[in-house]
Amino acid sequence: MATILVTGGAGYIGSHACKALAAAGHVPVTVDNLSTGWREAVKFGPFEQADLSDRAALDAIFARHRPDAVMHFAAFSQVGESMQDPGLYWRNNVLGSLTLIEAAVAAGCLDFVFSSTCAVYGDQDGVVLDEDSAQMPLNAYAASKHAIEDMLRNFGVSHGLRHVIFRYFNVAGADPDGEVGEYHQPETHLIPLMLDAIDGKRPALTIYGTDYPTPDGTCIRDYVHVMDLVDAHVLGVDWLRQGKGSRVFNLGTGTGFSVREVVEASRSVTNRPVPMEEGARRPGDAVALVSGSSRAVAELGWRPVRSTMADMIGDAWRWHQDGGYGA
Repeated sequence: MATILVTGGAGYIGSHACKALAAAGHVPVTVDNLSTGWREAVKFGPFEQADLSDRAALDAIFARHRPDAVMHFAAFSQVGESMQDPGLYWRNNVLGSLTLIEAAVAAGCLDFVFSSTCAVYGDQDGVVLDEDSAQMPLNAYAASKHAIEDMLRNFGVSHGLRHVIFRYFNVAGADPDGEVGEYHQPETHLIPLMLDAIDGKRPALTIYGTDYPTPDGTCIRDYVHVMDLVDAHVLGVDWLRQGKGSRVFNLGTGTGFSVREVVEASRSVTNRPVPMEEGARRPGDAVALVSGSSRAVAELGWRPVRSTMADMIGDAWRWHQDGGYGA
């Protein structure tokens, strides 16, 4: 059993990670300022409300809980917002992460699992992206994650910080048990927006860009179920605790779905029509992002068992009908 400090543990992915850690016998300690997370999502271990910019608060949390590792999810993550206000992303994501890393090093907590993104690869149309693919971030969100990856490597050299970096693709679905799920205010992700439209909670789903150089004109993404994703993070903790070296892993399925294909899958799963309207492309959006995740499968023993479109939409639909945390 280990104590794991989970930043952003009140958010979508972080709350699912806390459940997976607890199921594996660990103690997840959530650190979250609740700016985008939900107190109701903290169900599986202690909660510390704090901002990552507050070094004194972080030092006290490390002293109080003496974690064996850090799992770092906390970040602003809206691509459009990062294009409009890049400074917000550099201040929150990069400076917050620097403060966290320095606090972890000072406390002697040298195992660090980081939630990065496939967006660091930018737009490489028609290429299955592996961990050695060129990195060319298109927006401040991706650039901030890229900078934090470099930061971890620097602290690895200077202080022996061991890290596992997960670059993942579009995360979808919800806890099949319904204890936690995806609930953002405002919502920006395709599947919950689509379910809102199906359920009449918004007039229509807007498809941003129908003139991409893809078979149906809409952009293509690789989707991974949130429960599969967090299983990999638990394996990442085990990897570090076994004394293995720092490593980068992609997490995806290797299969891309266009926006229109996701819409069609939703019609099939929910047996309801999807009201739609077409909009212009959003700045910073790539044409296609598809993962090569063979390294995670071969080295971590990771298996994305729930990452079918039917399971991802079905689990999200059940959570959606329960109303989320705001119900």
